[in-house]
Amino acid sequence: MNPKFRDRTEAGQLLAEKLQKYANCSDVLVMGLPRGGVPVAYQVAKALNAPLDVCLVRKLGVPGQKELAMGAIAPNGVMVLNNEILRMMRISRQSLRQVAEAEKQELERRDRAYRGDRLLPDICDRTVLLVDDGIATSSTIRAAIATLKQQNPKQIVVAVPVAPPSTCQSLKAIVDDVVCLFTPEPLSSIGMWYRDFSQTSDDEVRQCLEQSTEFATTTG
Repeated sequence: MNPKFRDRTEAGQLLAEKLQKYANCSDVLVMGLPRGGVPVAYQVAKALNAPLDVCLVRKLGVPGQKELAMGAIAPNGVMVLNNEILRMMRISRQSLRQVAEAEKQELERRDRAYRGDRLLPDICDRTVLLVDDGIATSSTIRAAIATLKQQNPKQIVVAVPVAPPSTCQSLKAIVDDVVCLFTPEPLSSIGMWYRDFSQTSDDEVRQCLEQSTEFATTTG
């Protein structure tokens, strides 16, 4: 398998080329999923001259196998569960509750760390481009979509560099559009399709958000 992207920066630049119809539109808001989705979203927002923000979601990892998602949580009490994984791994309600509580605390910490005194963006009647560095199980992106829908956006467009074709197809049923550059089958792992898939730090997320104010002329 040959990596398709040098790093998240290149992936974001290539993704932005497929999203040019949203350039310079006053109602467009780009939202990245921390942490890895934010550098990708930064490049998209920069190319489209659109504001950037974060859509905070936390994956619920199976105890002992954190990379395996049994669901995800988002603000306002949103929880999306992967019932197939829950059954297969025989996850008890208590274990699920413990993981969800720990991730809720991390969600709150990241909100303080990334947003600081920045106001939450107004999403009502806006076109939201929801960006991540890739989709594996889709639990996280589904939790993000559920959170956004509570705020009555005009459109939700999922935009990612890589995802399985079946996932893209299923997401099209719940959002207005899905833009994906590469749909391998099987996916194996998102990191496999990047030459550099090093972990994004909190500082990098903050830097992307701070620098994005320099080129976004639309604030809604």
